[in-house]
This record gives sequence, structure tokens and C-alpha cells, in this order.
Amino acid sequence: MPIDNISDLRAFVAVAREGSFTRAAARLSVSQSALSHTLRKLETRLGVRLLNRTTRSVSPTAAGQTLLDAIAPRFEEIEASLADLVDNKDRPAGTIRITCSTHAADTILWPKLSKVLPLYPDIKLELSIDHGFVDISGNQFDAGVRLGEDVAKDMIAVRIAPDMRLVAVAAPSYLVGRNPPKVPQDLTAHNCINMRLSTYGNLYAWEFEKEGQQLRVRVDGQLTFGHTEPIARAARAGFGIGFVPEDVVEEDFRKGTLIKLLPDWVQSFSGFHLYYPSRRQTSPAFQVIVDALRYRGER
Repeated sequence: MPIDNISDLRAFVAVAREGSFTRAAARLSVSQSALSHTLRKLETRLGVRLLNRTTRSVSPTAAGQTLLDAIAPRFEEIEASLADLVDNKDRPAGTIRITCSTHAADTILWPKLSKVLPLYPDIKLELSIDHGFVDISGNQFDAGVRLGEDVAKDMIAVRIAPDMRLVAVAAPSYLVGRNPPKVPQDLTAHNCINMRLSTYGNLYAWEFEKEGQQLRVRVDGQLTFGHTEPIARAARAGFGIGFVPEDVVEEDFRKGTLIKLLPDWVQSFSGFHLYYPSRRQTSPAFQVIVDALRYRGER
């Protein structure tokens, strides 16, 4: 139906309910003559008389009453929905979809968001675990999580974690009868647990730094995984030397289940950032998530 017909029907409902062109015109903020003209055009288009007009009152005809009963509740529903939309436009609600790695989900997102979500029961959160680079706009995500250095320049990036350090680790059982590496180049003589980068498909070359000297070492070994958690598990089980984020294995250092190797050769990386398109108009629900994740210097 053309939009002018909808406006005319709304005018009909107002007149039929008010029983007066004068009161209906005041309600719609139009002149009485304009309203009368609108109703005559509607009746002409429909080929049906909708209103009985007398000098004292206006009432629906039988056909008009049938039309009123059919459309009035729908206009009420629309008006109620619009009112609800306005009333709740500042209330945090809706689904927020974020793509992230297992490491980010387990160490940053879930520990922080699990404290906030109970306060906002109308916010729904979907975390999609993916260890590659995801087109968040093309895949209808609200945001993604990457290391700061990997965030595209056209994105807004919000730091959600401190800088990250990758460390070489091994279980005491693996080191029995073996000489621990003294420099990164010694790793080529060891059984190392590789990581294949899902985005590019190649094996990650381990990166080290000491007093400004940077080294990249390509290692070899029996096992290769797509992300850090299984690498840490395999290292704990004595399958070889792993290269993992330090925060993943801090508890292992305290328990003695893993030993930090090459402690002087450690390179820091920009920590996790939440990123989203600069053109995105943030909703109240999304702003709650951003504020909860924002890094403020805490460990």
C-alpha cells in the first residue's frame, strides 16, 4: 500500500475514534478542512463510504466499522512498538558477537565479562573462537580481538590487556639427559612444538630479543598445533619445547611443571586489543562490553 494510503487510514482511525472532525484534526495537528478532504479522497479510492456524517457527530458505517476493527489494533501495536523503542533506546540490550582466539577468551574476555553480564541480563554475548584473521564486517561480528600490531589502521582499537611476552618452556622430564638451550640457535637441536598460523598457513618462526638484538628461529619437532593451549599441554607432558604466552604458563612456573628457558631472550608484543569499524555507531550494550574489557593498567 502506498504510504499516503497509510496516512489516510491513520486519519480515518482518528476521526472514527474521536467521533468528531474537530477533535481528530486537533489530535493530528491538521486543519479540519484538510482532514475532511483526506477522508473524502480515501472513500473515493476505496469506493466505499466509511463515515456517517451529521451536523452533530461522525460515526463509522458498517463498512467503516469493519475496517476500523481490522486496522486500529495494528496501529496501536505500531505506536506501542515505537514508544517502547524510544523508552529503551538507552537501555543496554541485544546480542554482541565477538571473534577471538581461545587464549583471549580464556584469559581476558571471560574473566572480565563474567563479572559484568549478570548486571545486564538483556545483553546476549556470542564469542566465536577463531585463530585466524576474520573480516568482522563481512561476517557480521560487532568486534574482534587481535594483538595491537595486527589491527588494521582503519579500525578503532581499544587495549584490553597488557603487552604480551612469549617464552620458551619445557617440562623437567623433557630436559632429563638433554642440554638446555643457551641461545635461541640451540633450539634447532631440540624437539620443538610448532605452531601453524591459520591465517597464512605457514609455521611460526620463534621471535627473540636481547639487549636490542632480535632473532627469528625456525624450529622443528614431532608436533604442530594451531594455537597455544595444546602447545602448553604437550610441553607439560614432556613432548618437547614450547613457545607460548607467559601468562598461560605462570602457574606452571610456580608448580614446577614447566621451566622457563632462555629467560634473557624474551620479546614483548603489543597486547590484545578489541577492534571494530570506525563507522560503527556503538549501542549501549556494546559500550558496556567495551568499558568492561578496557585495560586500565591492571594485571
